[in-house]
Amino acid sequence: MDLNFFKLCSGLKFLGYLMILLVAAIIAVSYYVVVLLTCAPRLSHGGFTSFLSLIIIVLFHLLLVMLTWSYIRVVFHDPGSVPENWKPLSQENLEAGPDTSASTSLDEPENRQALGYCRYCRNGKPPRQRCVLKMDHHCVWVVNCVGARNYKFFLLFLFYTFLETTMDTVVLLPSFIKFFREGTGHSNSASDLALTFLTFVLNVAFALSLLCFIIMHASLLSSNTTSVEVYEKKGVVRWKYDLGRKTNFEQVFGTRKALWLFPLFAKEDLENIPALHGLNFPTCSDDES
Repeated sequence: MDLNFFKLCSGLKFLGYLMILLVAAIIAVSYYVVVLLTCAPRLSHGGFTSFLSLIIIVLFHLLLVMLTWSYIRVVFHDPGSVPENWKPLSQENLEAGPDTSASTSLDEPENRQALGYCRYCRNGKPPRQRCVLKMDHHCVWVVNCVGARNYKFFLLFLFYTFLETTMDTVVLLPSFIKFFREGTGHSNSASDLALTFLTFVLNVAFALSLLCFIIMHASLLSSNTTSVEVYEKKGVVRWKYDLGRKTNFEQVFGTRKALWLFPLFAKEDLENIPALHGLNFPTCSDDES
């Protein structure tokens, strides 16, 4: 029995909404423990301790704004889908040619599939061979597919969340060590100690998991490959979409360096980089080594 990917994605939506609530809960608990419980009381100590606590609070809020902004963008931004009645350039050329009437009909599903055709959407498919444009994966954490038009936002969300969770881990590490050293006689309430312990463990787990994801996607980004194209790439001497690391990066983040760390695109990049629209992609020439 064939697996209907679209029904699977629909079934994962409910789980995705729970994941959004989980993300919000983790952020709320981390905010309480790191900012209110750990750093805020130290602001009155004076000297370097107060200065360091102030820096941590400012960084926490800055990273929180950036990861929330990126998260909202990847959740609500359309990854891109194939326009209705879209046809590959090769099919358009064939239909415009003088011998189309003599050839087999391009309306036949088997001929459509040869040119890129989705039997679920019943529509043509552009390069990168997915109905979600340049699809990377469906992410239950964002209740959305990650594709050509929101991949940058997804990567920024990973990056800022990793920085946030790593900072939380470093800030809470002394409290975590102190918890096991002293054993009893803590000045804090049992509930605060439990929250501190839980927050530390959650942030460590997320930081390590996100590090693995970042390394994986950095490798994919450097070769201009998506997660679903990894299998297609096996055995290929030179991946046709690999234009060099710098150009590959710009295919996702744009050319405006000032906007690389923001979930935004410059107007000129949207106009001049077809890959950001997800329908046409430059390829390396066949004679390149």
